[in-house]
Amino acid sequence: MPPAGDIQKLIQKGRQEFASRSYQAAADTFESAALAFTSQGDPLSAAEMNNNRSVALLKAGMHQQALDAALGTDIIFAQTDDKKRQAMAFGNQAAALEELKRFDEALDLYQKSADLFAELGEGDLRSTVLKSAAAIKLKRGQLLDSGMKMIGSLEAKDRPSIFDRILKFILRLGK
Repeated sequence: MPPAGDIQKLIQKGRQEFASRSYQAAADTFESAALAFTSQGDPLSAAEMNNNRSVALLKAGMHQQALDAALGTDIIFAQTDDKKRQAMAFGNQAAALEELKRFDEALDLYQKSADLFAELGEGDLRSTVLKSAAAIKLKRGQLLDSGMKMIGSLEAKDRPSIFDRILKFILRLGK
């Protein structure tokens, strides 16, 4: 079992690798940290590392592996009533599903993520998730539904920019 200081060094290394766009290396480092947390009996921290790994794998273009890394982490966060990280886990899974062209599943998880962020009052995070859902609908030619999702994402923002307010106005003209 590695000492806690060693795990913290792994996490820092993974963050540095991610920041320098060495996504595969970051994913490998986060996996090592997840395994170390698991060996210490800390499934919550292991789940967080697996979510970090998922993001790195997604950036590396390894979409199925990104999905595999994030699957089940939402359950671990739900068991500890950590709704923010559960919402993020749903978002990570949805992003991987979107890249795998499994759009219906992605939309379902984006909605679960958005609902949790709304419950927590995390308007900016909710807005980001709703924009991703709107992009899927736009790709699928569901223009009206896409516009409605986009308006919802703009309304969810805590502090909309001038661009966001103008876009919201334009989108409402098309209703």
